[in-house]
Amino acid sequence: MQSITELRAACAALPHSHETFPFDMTTLVFKVGGEGAKMYALTDVQGDPVTVSLKVTPERGEELRAAFPAITPGYHLNKRHWITVTLDGRVPDELLRELIVGSHALVVRGMTRAQRAGLGL
Repeated sequence: MQSITELRAACAALPHSHETFPFDMTTLVFKVGGEGAKMYALTDVQGDPVTVSLKVTPERGEELRAAFPAITPGYHLNKRHWITVTLDGRVPDELLRELIVGSHALVVRGMTRAQRAGLGL
């Protein structure tokens, strides 16, 4: 996965995921949920190379940053809970998909029971 198109497809496949541009016209944010949706991924649509920031547990973030030079602390985000992945082929696609799904799942887990129920989750 090395393109915005592939990233968008991977995120669109997740339940209740939608795209927004809340900050500017180049920062694409992927959120989960309806009213009060929460961010689980973001990217710069003009980035070269493309990068994506994803939510992780602090332990998983440390492990990934130690193992992959293409994974760094989250750019402009809480460095303990977010990572930024450079999509240049150095991180296997399977792992990247796992990280996207995991970020989505972490955000869903952080929702209230009522919010999850409203989504049918």
